[in-house]
Amino acid sequence: MKTDIDALYKAAEIEEAISDPRTAHLVIDKDQVAGANEVEGLRVDPTPIEDGVEVAITVEEGAVIEKPVHMCFGVTELEGLQKINLNLRLEPRSKVGILAHCVFPQARDVRHVMDAEIDIGQGADYSYLEKHVHSPSGGIKVVSRAQVNLAEKARFHTDFELIKGRVGDLEIDYDTRCERESVMEMTAKVNGSGDDRIKIDEKGQLLGEGARGVLNTRVAVRERSKAQVNNELIATAAGARGHVDCKEIIQDEGEANAVPIVTVKHPEAHVTHEAALGSVDEKQLDTLMARGLEEEEAVDLIIEGLLS
Repeated sequence: MKTDIDALYKAAEIEEAISDPRTAHLVIDKDQVAGANEVEGLRVDPTPIEDGVEVAITVEEGAVIEKPVHMCFGVTELEGLQKINLNLRLEPRSKVGILAHCVFPQARDVRHVMDAEIDIGQGADYSYLEKHVHSPSGGIKVVSRAQVNLAEKARFHTDFELIKGRVGDLEIDYDTRCERESVMEMTAKVNGSGDDRIKIDEKGQLLGEGARGVLNTRVAVRERSKAQVNNELIATAAGARGHVDCKEIIQDEGEANAVPIVTVKHPEAHVTHEAALGSVDEKQLDTLMARGLEEEEAVDLIIEGLLS
């Protein structure tokens, strides 16, 4: 068991973070809590459930957690199911950043299912960076669902990145409700190959006066991979402002479909959208090849720039 946990730590590159008593962390290997550390102002309560763990996290009123909280969810075995039920609450005027590592380095038939309920209190600030490490075979299905509620003047920023391995089968489903003068930004960056399947559904509801929101999606599909992106922004209050931005690069036999939906229900609200799907920019490709890169190298560099 220790060897598996060490492999999880190494794959996530969190050895230094979990050895620091001033850094909060939570490490879950399949359905077992392998390590946890709290800091002042932060309460973490993990409870084992069938095939996973229920995690309750509270950031106390006015608490500012200076260092990112490291959370690591993973399955080091070839097969298995991991369910994470996350209940996260930021009390008023609190602030925290979470760096989540989702690690499945040997997956051949693994499912990771995350269901989150996130409440961000008045004037609170929450950022969430989710980094995935998958196996080269892409034998993983990830389902990530979240309901996010922003109180007045709350801020929410989330990023999803696959940093190693194949996507496999990915489903992201986020719904964010924004009250008066709150701000949200959701960004997903995914590079598909082989027979990967990518499905992203993100909705932002700008319900309060002066609420603002941005949905950013950057996807590349190569070989036989497919992507379906549905981005929706709804503005129902005066001064609400939003933007949907989706860019997808298609190579080989890849397929991509983007559906930006914008709905405005108040004359003083404003929402814009931009979607671009197609092959790599020929001018960029020619410029890079003129500088000595092979075509495949140039394409890789352009896609890397899109996802950076």
